Amino acid sequence: MGGLITDLPQADVNILIVDDDATVRYLLNEFMENMGYVSYKAASGEEALEALKVHRVDVVITDIMMPGMDGLKLTELIRLNYDIEVIVMTGYSGDYSYEEVINKGASDFVFKPVRFEELLLRLRRVLKERFLKEELRKLAISDDLTKLYNARHFYKQLLAEIDRYRRYRHPLSLLLLDIDHFKEYNDSYGHLEGNDVLARMGQVIRSCLRRMDSAYRYGGEEFTVILPETAGTEARNVAMRISSEVAGEAFYPKSVREKVSVTISVGVAEYCSGEEMEAFIRRADMAMFKSKQEGRNRINFLTPDDPSPL
Repeated sequence: MGGLITDLPQADVNILIVDDDATVRYLLNEFMENMGYVSYKAASGEEALEALKVHRVDVVITDIMMPGMDGLKLTELIRLNYDIEVIVMTGYSGDYSYEEVINKGASDFVFKPVRFEELLLRLRRVLKERFLKEELRKLAISDDLTKLYNARHFYKQLLAEIDRYRRYRHPLSLLLLDIDHFKEYNDSYGHLEGNDVLARMGQVIRSCLRRMDSAYRYGGEEFTVILPETAGTEARNVAMRISSEVAGEAFYPKSVREKVSVTISVGVAEYCSGEEMEAFIRRADMAMFKSKQEGRNRINFLTPDDPSPL
């Protein structure tokens, strides 16, 4: 049958088989597992929706004709609520058109009795398109040099986190970081060496964060970190960890024979109820400016009641 898609290892792909026929469910599940995929089974549309609450699924393969919720309704609900591909199967070729199924949100359409080779080819195509879409999405929201998210995505994500705060009242903090004397570094050693510092900054920041945290290149030599579920005092500890790791990094520009170190100035702010996003960012920025005013290589935490350093 040839090699499977190489861009995405099968073990990283989760499949959900949905069919009211127990024999079909068993055979398709066994085939998918033999091909190296992680596979789950559901006997109805309703059971499938419950499974999606528990398992991470990349592709749903569903029959159309099922008691209760049919496959088209299931497809419609999946595409409304999840980022999941759907391949629809039917034994009634005259009852449904390809266009009708695709318009409901399906990624592909196969007829029963299903030939395993054909289903595998269609699954591979759907996975490849999914992988390419994900790569394009990452390019659109990422900074190529640092591999962090870009500023445009930062604003979108911060709005989402503020909205989550307003619903659940869990703490939310923000860090704003700036590399000290970065212009002088570029002037002394060149922009390629400066780019090496920026790339290493991205690596260091990511290494200090939890899975739920997110880091961004805010612009030039400035970075920002969103810390959900984190109060200001905890955020300051994160800032100290990042600052210490950055200071411990050694750079060896080609134009000199000795080790060069860099430091960062950091501003910390915890979100306050009712605060506009712009005011929240501005407070973190003022805290960072205060760190620079005090001589750089410092961390400052500002509340809304603290006087502005500007």
